[in-house]
Amino acid sequence: MHDRIRNARLGERVMSAEEAAALIQPGMTVAMSGFTGAGYPKEVPLALARRMEAAEQPFRIRVLTGASTAPELDGALAKVDGMELRLPYQSDPALRERINAGTLDYIDIHLSHVAQHTWFGFFGPVDVAVVEVVGITEDGRLIPSSSVGNNKTWLEQADKVILEVNRFQPAGMEGMHDVYYGTALPPHRRPIPLVDPEDRIGEPYLSVDPEKVIAVVETDGPDRNSPFSPPDESSKQIAGHLLEFFDHEIRRGRLTDRLLPLQSGVGNIPNAVMAALAEGGYKGLTAYTEVIQDGMLGLIKEGVLRMASATSFSLSRDGVDEFNANVDFYRERIILRTQEISNHPELIRRLGCIALNGMIEADLYGNVNSTHVAGTKVMNGIGGSGDFARNGYLSVFMSPSTAKNGNISAVVPMASHVDHTEHDTMVVITEQGLADLRGLAPKQRARTIIDNCAHPDYRPMLEDYSERAQRESFGKHTPHLLGEALSWHERFVETGSMRLPDHQPAG
Repeated sequence: MHDRIRNARLGERVMSAEEAAALIQPGMTVAMSGFTGAGYPKEVPLALARRMEAAEQPFRIRVLTGASTAPELDGALAKVDGMELRLPYQSDPALRERINAGTLDYIDIHLSHVAQHTWFGFFGPVDVAVVEVVGITEDGRLIPSSSVGNNKTWLEQADKVILEVNRFQPAGMEGMHDVYYGTALPPHRRPIPLVDPEDRIGEPYLSVDPEKVIAVVETDGPDRNSPFSPPDESSKQIAGHLLEFFDHEIRRGRLTDRLLPLQSGVGNIPNAVMAALAEGGYKGLTAYTEVIQDGMLGLIKEGVLRMASATSFSLSRDGVDEFNANVDFYRERIILRTQEISNHPELIRRLGCIALNGMIEADLYGNVNSTHVAGTKVMNGIGGSGDFARNGYLSVFMSPSTAKNGNISAVVPMASHVDHTEHDTMVVITEQGLADLRGLAPKQRARTIIDNCAHPDYRPMLEDYSERAQRESFGKHTPHLLGEALSWHERFVETGSMRLPDHQPAG
């Protein structure tokens, strides 16, 4: 494998994953690469978890990443109770279980904030960074892997660095990345010179002080991502409503047939939207987003997307095989950046991104909960949805109107947890229809959401609540019955359904 480690000085620091893991001590803050299951270290976390499991005394560390990782990292460390703190986003079941049991502290934070908060010192010193790379050049620069995430910050801020050089990641990725080194702390910040999603403003490599590198571990393993299910009927209907909306906006002259740079969250609904764009005859679009999913690879190949800018891939195994087989083609059409640039609020606003994100629930006035079930049980985290929703030209939130066989409504009287306020929500879509909330006052929003997005089984309950709130609320601007507003969630926690006792769940 040494053809991937072309710097002689760093080549002398090659060791096993077990030897590298032995350099991490209890109580350390460890920053690890990885973003949505891509570009995370594959072997050192597993070796560290084995060491933790064998330790006679509790062995826990604080873990910072780019976003979610994979079972070899989050899952392995969570199962041995090896983390006392985790941020900023997660999706591993074992990790989620510990967070919701209250045995592991979790900080949910906008992804654009992580790097700057690290630089501000809000998380304290970073003791060790563990970062996956594709290779090391002759002059000691690092070829980034399938995600960039916060790796620039980790390499700069950490006292010590462990590198995993992963041979499985294609060497042809070299040149795909754009790492910008022009950021600074206030009051010394300068405008970021990016005016188009296609612009390259940095360099294709990560830099590291060779004196910091205490270990280099050679690996050969794929990113682990679950395959995406084919779009179901509900996802197709949501995508159809969105494309009808785009057509309407084009006819009104508010968009052109090139739309604006697209941001899309992760999951089956975004993939259904990507498929619908291809069927809709769109060409020459751009994406300024966080992740490249399977659907985007297809759009690039078909010419629907001219190019895509992101910070990471989030591909199924079939998607990985497609990318690896055609890496030279995709390298010219995909740019991977640091997440402080891919999610930068000022750039998102300047470019006029169209933000397309999922949600758990929306209330009558457009407040959106994207993170917590019944207000207390975290699912994954806010991720980058707030970065884009607050600053994009359009902020769209999408979800099926019900979940759990109809026992949960995605439209509720009051959101049990608010990640995106009504001020940041422009469009809500379910399979039932689309609610355009732009220019509407609160009571108008409520009527529009109930009429267009609520499931028919829940619509009468919402209408009843809204009508009584408008008569009996303490104030009439944003009417609520405070003693009843969260009763749907209380009923769900107690009975497993938001329905009133005399209603049976829909099939």
